[in-house]
Order: sequence, then structure tokens, then C-alpha cells
Amino acid sequence: QVQLVESGGGLVQAGGSLRLSCAASGRTFSTYAMGWFRQAPGKERAFVAGISSSGGDTYYADSVKGRFTISRDNGKNTMYLQMNSLKPEDTAVYYCAARRGTSVRVGVHEYDYWGQGTQVTVSS
Repeated sequence: QVQLVESGGGLVQAGGSLRLSCAASGRTFSTYAMGWFRQAPGKERAFVAGISSSGGDTYYADSVKGRFTISRDNGKNTMYLQMNSLKPEDTAVYYCAARRGTSVRVGVHEYDYWGQGTQVTVSS
């Protein structure tokens, strides 16, 4: 069992930056691939970025490529999402997720554990 807690969301102006964190419980964090997803009002939850269990592989949605950076610190049981050049269309609730497995996946159904979400609002 893995428990995930996101933090770092908030209100920011367009062009600004935020850094999200996802703290995981347990001693097996390094065995899970991790991902960030987001859900805007009226839309389905969508993949944003993913990272392999070792941190060696990362993958991004086209909409955030070049602006967002995913990373993890297995010694601290924590994953991060650095978000730069934020746009109003990035406004959503952001969720971190963990999957049993080493490699990145993009499907919502491929993840086993979810955090409660953190709101990110980008004003124009």
C-alpha cells in the first residue's frame, strides 16, 4: 500500500512557475513508476508526465513538453513537477499516481495509487 500526498499548488499568473511535490509513504517508493495527471472542470483526467522507478526515463504530454520537468528523489520518497511558463489552460487539479512496475505508462487505468489532488490556477 502506498499513500500519496500532493502539495505546492496555488494561484499564479500566466508565465509564472510552480513546483508540485508528491510525498509517498512506505519503504518501496523506488519500486514504483510515478506519474502526474491533471483534470480540468468538465474534462477527463489526463496524463501530464511520468517517470520510471529509477528516474532514468521520463515522458511528457505534448502540451507540457519543454515547460514542465518531472523528477524524483527516491531517498526522500518524493516526486516533483516543476512547471514553468504556465498558461491559463494549465489550470486543473493535479494528481500524482503510482504504479506497480518500473516503466512509465500514460493511461489512468494503469496506475494503482492516487493522491487527493492539488489545485493549480493560472490567471491570464
